[in-house]
Amino acid sequence: MIPWTEAGQERSAVWRSALGAPPPKRVVVADDRMSAATAYRLACEGTALLWRGDFHNARQLLSAMGRRCKPAAPGSGFHRHRQAQSQRARTLGMLLVPYAEGHVVPLRRAPDVREACAEVFGPEAPPAVGQLRELLGLIGAHEWRKKGVHVPALGARVHPHHGVFSPIRGEYVDLVAEAPLPGDRLAFDVGTGTGVLAAVLARRGVRHVVATDLDARAVECAGDNVARLGLDDRVEVVRADLFPPGRAPLVVCNPPWLPATPISPLDHAVYDPGGRMLRGFLGGLAEHLEPGGEGWLILSDLAEHLGLRGRGELLAEFEQAGLRVAGRLDVPPRHRRAADEDDPLHVARAAEVTSLWRLTR
Repeated sequence: MIPWTEAGQERSAVWRSALGAPPPKRVVVADDRMSAATAYRLACEGTALLWRGDFHNARQLLSAMGRRCKPAAPGSGFHRHRQAQSQRARTLGMLLVPYAEGHVVPLRRAPDVREACAEVFGPEAPPAVGQLRELLGLIGAHEWRKKGVHVPALGARVHPHHGVFSPIRGEYVDLVAEAPLPGDRLAFDVGTGTGVLAAVLARRGVRHVVATDLDARAVECAGDNVARLGLDDRVEVVRADLFPPGRAPLVVCNPPWLPATPISPLDHAVYDPGGRMLRGFLGGLAEHLEPGGEGWLILSDLAEHLGLRGRGELLAEFEQAGLRVAGRLDVPPRHRRAADEDDPLHVARAAEVTSLWRLTR
């Protein structure tokens, strides 16, 4: 529950957060009369603002607060960049909106968010309070889920669910679409996310793909996508921490690329604290490969350019796991940030290369 005082009365409501944000400790009521400067000051001090004014004015206020958040200077380094991102997320998360029963936002000019919210929170919808920033994310995720993301390697669209990383960067998908298959009988896709790599393997002719993920949202999302693509007779989606039981001639994994602490649960698709998933995949790969089989590790070297991991450390992990490199395919970045000189991590992003490491026992 989240408590506050309004019109001299103590009130409270259910705290709603799809990504597990904690409720703020101090809450004041705000409306269209509040200036961006005041809102930003209060948010920086840790005071949340429960909005009672016009919905579109709340969006404009959020944008104005965002412009006051100072980004890390270009070239200031990864850790300052993450600190700035974390502070921005905390500050903008202090602007709150109410929910009436039935996923209705009881504000002037508020959009109909019932379908978007039901996809994430389910049909049961008691009155609640949540972050405006997260609500806007839910609306955007709902539109992406309806529209989908075109994947050239599939010649079709993949529909990401809220909280599941979208395959908007196609480099790693193209590598899996191009690498020579060691066989077409069976493959494991470890940490499947939207199921895009499992679908690519099935479209390439692999007769049975077992796709795993620990996140229940990803399991649901991947199952939905393989069904949409007509591949549910060839792709089996299961909830598991890394590997399914047994061995396969091909085991594929695209783990989070950066061994750093995530800010939100969604960040787990990019940030892997201590390299847990990478080490888990490498450490268990040999015992899940059939003789003569290959493990495909798809990994960006951005962590190396940021000084978070050295190439020697990665090669040592291979050796320690009893693996050797049978080959490697590389692709440079094609995303816009690689060419954005104002990006705090521009130098590292411009030098980034994504590789598919072909590993054997």
